[in-house]
Amino acid sequence: MNVSVVLFTADLRVHDHPPLRAALAGARHVVPLFVRDRAVDAAGFAAPNRLAFLSDCLHDLDAELRHRGGRLIVRSGDLVERVCAVAREADADEVHMAADVSGFAHRREERLRRALETDGRRLHVHDTVTTAVTPGALTPSASDHFAVFTPYFRQWSRQRLRAPLGAPRTVRVPDGIASEELPSRPAAADLSAGLVPGGETEGRKRLAAWLGSGVGAYEERHDDLAGDATSRLSPHLHFGTLSPVELVHRARGASGPGAGAFVRQLAWRDFHRQVLAVRPASASADYRTHDRRRSERAAREDVEAWREGRTGYPIVDAAMRQLLHEGWMHNRGRLLTASFLTKTLYVDWRVGARHFLRYLVDGDLANNQLNWQWMAGTGTDTRPNRVLNPVTQAKRYDPDGTYVRRWVPELAGLDGPAVHEPWKLRGPARDALDYPDPVVELSEGLARFKRARGRD
Repeated sequence: MNVSVVLFTADLRVHDHPPLRAALAGARHVVPLFVRDRAVDAAGFAAPNRLAFLSDCLHDLDAELRHRGGRLIVRSGDLVERVCAVAREADADEVHMAADVSGFAHRREERLRRALETDGRRLHVHDTVTTAVTPGALTPSASDHFAVFTPYFRQWSRQRLRAPLGAPRTVRVPDGIASEELPSRPAAADLSAGLVPGGETEGRKRLAAWLGSGVGAYEERHDDLAGDATSRLSPHLHFGTLSPVELVHRARGASGPGAGAFVRQLAWRDFHRQVLAVRPASASADYRTHDRRRSERAAREDVEAWREGRTGYPIVDAAMRQLLHEGWMHNRGRLLTASFLTKTLYVDWRVGARHFLRYLVDGDLANNQLNWQWMAGTGTDTRPNRVLNPVTQAKRYDPDGTYVRRWVPELAGLDGPAVHEPWKLRGPARDALDYPDPVVELSEGLARFKRARGRD
């Protein structure tokens, strides 16, 4: 065999890349290919923040391949048509790609397999490229997937992961294969101002810094909103500039009690993928149904206030403004803003999930949709009626109000924890604040939620 195609999707790296290494082992030349799939754009996933990060990733991947004697081939259009066209141009016998978990990805993979077989070519789909453990590898005795995280994590922790693969030294690309120009970033006006750069080089730098000075204290500090003590590696996992297998191995080798807690978060990522793999409809439909007949609808202006970070609850508004500015949000912020929308305003989780996917650079279908369902009570949470009180959460995870003052400058003049309840101010002090009253009383929101669930 002389030529194989390596189709890059959500695995934009050269380190620990099983499809690339398998192609290099079986062929003298490889065609590293990325297809800008128009079906992804049409589905609404081409958000500006992610397109900017994707551009960074592709430019960095091309540079890494050129450093090894190769280059990245880019095409746009229908993925199946473009891959088959490149395979014909290169006279390739095989195409290698990473497995994915969404219903869209499974259908696309089957279309590609059939089209290649019609041309007399083979498709090889590789597991443990975008997950540490293959989604279907762990199942309970009475079901096709785990619906509760804790028993899943017990089995996941006992799995022996494959060894990470090094980056190849040489990549030979056949002559004569044309490429479109690498995509450029969208205009800065369309992006979150605080968006971070993407690419494998940047991801590996961030990983080294995290393992060297951050992960040890992760268990103690991961919920500290002001401290910003999380890894911020989620965009790199989403685009595959970092390998989850390598991350687990390296985190397990790190010192400090936080390493285990960080690995647990990586297991959560695999957990959501094994749910989506066998329940693809959960990307847009309730995983667990409940009676919506008595649900109440929030006013449109209240939903818009939530989107813009002006609900009158400072911790909610701070988190929502962080999302708008950075294209990222602290995980504790994601939980409490989702609880506020779904269980205080009692708005359908899909409204929030769509807003998050509009801005999140790590906007991942499995994690985003299933975390939203978890918080809304329609997903895998074993306590579907839990409600996160934004004031209690603020005092616990931002006790000095530093996070709120960082993102809600209208309240910067309030000292200490008083910043979390500005409606308690009276007289001129309250009148001087350019900050809205709460869109809903917490007791009213809880009563609404209980009525909708038929609990009173």
